[in-house]
Amino acid sequence: MQNVSKALEPDRSERDALLREISNYSNEFIEALPDEKAFSNEKDTPGAFKVNGKTKSIEEIITLYRDEVAAKGINPASGGHLGYIPGGGIYSSALADYLVDVTNDYVGMHFSSPGGVAIEHELLDWMKSIFGFPKSSIGNLASGGSIANLIALTAARDKHQIKNQRITKSVIYVSPQVHHCIHKAIRIIGLEDVVINYLNLDDKSRIDAEDLQLKIEKDRQIGLNPFMVIASAGTTDTGAIDPLMRISEIAKKHELWYHIDAAYGGFFILTDGKRAAFKGIEQADSLVVDPHKGLFLPYGLGAVLVKDKQSVYKSHVYRANYMQDAVADESPVNPADVSPELTKHFRSLRLWLPLQLHGIEPFVACLDEKLLLTTYFRNELKNIGFELGPEPDLSVSYFWYPIEDGDENEFNEKLLKELHKDGEVFLSSTIIDEKFVIRMAILSFRTKLETIDKAIAMIKRALIRIK
Repeated sequence: MQNVSKALEPDRSERDALLREISNYSNEFIEALPDEKAFSNEKDTPGAFKVNGKTKSIEEIITLYRDEVAAKGINPASGGHLGYIPGGGIYSSALADYLVDVTNDYVGMHFSSPGGVAIEHELLDWMKSIFGFPKSSIGNLASGGSIANLIALTAARDKHQIKNQRITKSVIYVSPQVHHCIHKAIRIIGLEDVVINYLNLDDKSRIDAEDLQLKIEKDRQIGLNPFMVIASAGTTDTGAIDPLMRISEIAKKHELWYHIDAAYGGFFILTDGKRAAFKGIEQADSLVVDPHKGLFLPYGLGAVLVKDKQSVYKSHVYRANYMQDAVADESPVNPADVSPELTKHFRSLRLWLPLQLHGIEPFVACLDEKLLLTTYFRNELKNIGFELGPEPDLSVSYFWYPIEDGDENEFNEKLLKELHKDGEVFLSSTIIDEKFVIRMAILSFRTKLETIDKAIAMIKRALIRIK
């Protein structure tokens, strides 16, 4: 058995050979990105990934990966991915992931990896300083915005003791454009039967704060229990930033938990031009922001900050006999005590290493660049006859082509299908006030001026084909 299992521990020459093949493919992939399509609707090959106990060479495996994974569907590494909320995946983060996968540090408990946990706390403290949260706040680096939002909403539930028969009388106030992971989190934490009160929006898709005030008062009058309001600092549909300060004043007046989902837009606070738009974010009871969006990391890193430490602990701190060594002494906050996760991947290095290697300036420059590209794209679209949504707060916007005769929604849906067939640049769609619109989300660090010019050329080609 020992001889057979040696295959799992390749020697140095074997490791070098494996790394050489992986490195060669990685370099070829990155260098080809400018000329590759951002989307292919080609389907996967049935049986291509069958696991049957037989071995393949690393060359065969890379070929399979290249042809059946990287070449199909959306290409998230491409600067032409303008469809959802891309990040791009900076190379230095991939190196960090390689390191942590080799050392396999467990960072759920300080006892097991004091250095790894210290890095997580350092990053969380850095984010507290960016968003004006007190040092006493608690935080966690999760797998993404969904788990980060789950942690925050669970803390709100427990702070306000929303359980048993109180659930059906309790109210959460949200925008109709709140991210769907909020609804998932509400179900997961046992609040499926809570009252969801949707707020009116202004003409820029921002929450109407005075509508929030009125609805809280009306709900109280009929015996309901308002306990939480959720705002967005960059909605997924339209990139809107809700009136954060005014909402905070109302939430404080009525003693509501104030949660802000800034998963997409939060890091735009680093730019001089957008900093003022985030005034009030520091007033939140909890905040979510995704480094794998606004800091261009590979998928798999979201962050949550919560001011009330005990509310988070109430949900997540459990002890088992086999963990007694890990909690025997005084130590910093254990990440496993702030999250559903006990097994904790050392994901914080994927942010810490790039910040150490590059500093913050290139990240801020990229964010400023995306704002300019959004304005440029909108101007070019207007020049070729498109109607535009309102000027966006950030780098998500939408547009549609007006037609005099026929079904405008049907025409634009057909147009998007043509764009997907082309695939040079990937755009998506959404529904705004029952109108089918095409949506741009400009955030990848690889999206440049020439990318937008490609998108405009692709759109012109598609229009010619379907007119």
